[in-house]
Amino acid sequence: MRLRNLIPALAVLLAGVSVVPAIAAANPYERGPAPTTSSIEATRGTFATATTTVARSSVSGFGGGTIYYPTDTSAGTFGGIAISPGFTASQSSVSWLGPRLASQGFVVFTIDTTSTLDQPDSRGTQLLAALDYLTGSSAVRTRVDATRLAVMGHSMGGGGSLAAARTRPALQAAIPMTPWHTTKSWSTVRVPTMIIGAESDTTAPVAQHAEPFYTSMTSATDKSYLELNNASHSAPTSSNTTVAKYSLSWLKRFVDNDTRYDQFLCPGPSAGTLVEEYRNTCPLS
Repeated sequence: MRLRNLIPALAVLLAGVSVVPAIAAANPYERGPAPTTSSIEATRGTFATATTTVARSSVSGFGGGTIYYPTDTSAGTFGGIAISPGFTASQSSVSWLGPRLASQGFVVFTIDTTSTLDQPDSRGTQLLAALDYLTGSSAVRTRVDATRLAVMGHSMGGGGSLAAARTRPALQAAIPMTPWHTTKSWSTVRVPTMIIGAESDTTAPVAQHAEPFYTSMTSATDKSYLELNNASHSAPTSSNTTVAKYSLSWLKRFVDNDTRYDQFLCPGPSAGTLVEEYRNTCPLS
């Protein structure tokens, strides 16, 4: 066949072939370098951070707080996280998580509640009000991606984070830490949730709180249960590497859709000195 006849024939043949890109599009939400065990255990990540104080008198629906955020905006916007303290506590009990998570590429809002005596459902409502403020009128609103938000909380604040996840299924992640709530069934929660319990917790014993919460979450495609070995109810209220590394990995995986963190969650930690038990729904969706 002559060349001038071959070219039209090839054109007809190729017309029915779809061209597939050789390289898939990169995840636009990845923030920071590829993780290692050292990087997720570090007290600070690669982002320099700053803070801004939100006065109680300047907001409604919650009690103000402190926003921790990366100063570098060259990577784009960041996921936002609101964190509630527990019964009788102030934001100072969860403040250690602010710079630790922000330096890994998140905007973190540790809040005070309207009253230190607020119950879990109220704290859940307040967490959502804090996220709405963070993305709507805060000084750092342009740094936050309003479609990538998460909640965390300790004790009754942990119960509040479950309530917030039940109320707002569009949340990307929830992390209740040694959570307390009178409601035991959370079958309607669909938000990817990591529940952190403590083996020696006498305030919110895992058999009455964290474990049944986890078991009841039958609608959650992605969930995990991390029980701290020989730890008390207050374990998440001060710098705790185990709490931080797995919380960070969960937030990176579901708020940033960063599959580079799957390695730390699936199959996850084995029982040992620091971890009493770990359950999950691997593989992650």
